[in-house]
Amino acid sequence: MSSARLKRVEESATIRISNIATRMIKEGTDVINFSLGEPDFNTPKNICDAAAKAMYEGKTHYAPSGGIPELRAAIAEKLRTENNLDVTEAGVLVTPGAKQGIFEVMMGVLDDGDQALLFNPSWVTYDACIRFAGAETVWVPTVPEKGFIPDNFEEYITDKTKLIVVNSPGNPTGGVFGKKTLHCIADLAIDHDLIVVSDEIYEKIIYDREHISIGSLDGMQERTITVNGFSKAYAMTGWRLGYLTAPPEILKLLLKIQSHSVSSATTFVQYGGLEALQGPQDSVKAMVDRFKVRRDVLIDGLNKMGFECKKPDGAFYAFANVSEYGNGTQVAERLLKEAQVAVTPGIAFGSSGEDFVRISYATSIDRIREALERLEKVFS
Repeated sequence: MSSARLKRVEESATIRISNIATRMIKEGTDVINFSLGEPDFNTPKNICDAAAKAMYEGKTHYAPSGGIPELRAAIAEKLRTENNLDVTEAGVLVTPGAKQGIFEVMMGVLDDGDQALLFNPSWVTYDACIRFAGAETVWVPTVPEKGFIPDNFEEYITDKTKLIVVNSPGNPTGGVFGKKTLHCIADLAIDHDLIVVSDEIYEKIIYDREHISIGSLDGMQERTITVNGFSKAYAMTGWRLGYLTAPPEILKLLLKIQSHSVSSATTFVQYGGLEALQGPQDSVKAMVDRFKVRRDVLIDGLNKMGFECKKPDGAFYAFANVSEYGNGTQVAERLLKEAQVAVTPGIAFGSSGEDFVRISYATSIDRIREALERLEKVFS
C-alpha cells in the first residue's frame, strides 16, 4: 500500500523509456539510446585521482551535513567569480546530487495548497517534487518559435503562488534565457514577492551564448535559490554531487531536511568535486566543443527529414517537432520498434511537448549518423 503522497507522482518517463531500451539491449537488440541526459564522457582522471587519494587517506567517515569546509569555500568562490553572486562558505549547502537539492527546496519551501510556476515544457522532476510537497504545479506556456521562451505570464500568478522555477540552459529544449527574459521574471518575482529556484546544472554546456544567473540581478539575491552540481559539466553523473545557495533563513530549513534524511554527500566524493573546481578546466571545453559538433550534425539531419528542430543554445538535447508523422508518443514508439532508436516523448515534460520528442545527443558522432540513417529508412 502506498501513501497518498506517492500517488500524486508518476514514474519518470525518461527513466521508463531508458529502462525499456536497456532491456532490449540486454536481449541482444542494437538500440541507439537517445533517452537519458547523461554525458557519455568519462570523469576526468584528475578528479578520479583526487577522490581515490581522499579514500586512501582515510577520508571515508561522516562529513559535516552541509559539506566539507574546503568544498563549500571553493563553491562560494566559484559563485562569486563566475556567477556574480554574493556568497560565503556559510551560504552553501553541498547535496548528494542537484536533484536531491531540488527535492529539499520544494519540501522546505512549499506547503499544501501553494502553487509553483513551471515553464511548459520542463524537466519531469520539478513537477514531481512540487507534488511530493503537497503543492500544485501551474504550467506556463512558452513560445516554441522563440526557443521556448516564456511570454507575458503575470496572469498565471495568484495569491497562492509561492515560487517560479527557472532552468537555463534548459532540459528538454536546450533553451537559454537572455537578459530580457530573466529581467522580466525577476521583476514579477519582486512585484509579487515570489521565490525563484534557478537550476543552472547546464550552465557550462552552452554554445555561443552567455549564461546569466538570475540571482545576480538587482533585488534577486535575497529571493533566489541557485541549484547546481557536477554531473553535467564534469561528467560526474554517478558521483551524485550537487550544491545550492539560498537566503540564510531558507538554507537553515534545507540543512535540517538534509541532516535528517541523507545526512550528507559522500565524503571522498566531495574531494573529487573540490578538484573539479580547482583543477584544469580543459576537459569541460573539449566536451562542449564535441557536443556542439554533434548538435550540428543531428539538427541538420533531422531538418532534412522534415523534423522541425531549431539548434539549441545549451545542454545536449534536441527537441524536435514530429507532428508531420504523428504525436511525440506515437513517433517515439515507432522509432523504438522500427528503427531501434530510443527517444523520449515530449509529453513527458508537459502538454506543450505533445508534438515533440527529446533526443539526447550525449552519444558518439558515429552513433548519431547511424541513427539518422535508420530514421531516414523509416520516414522516407
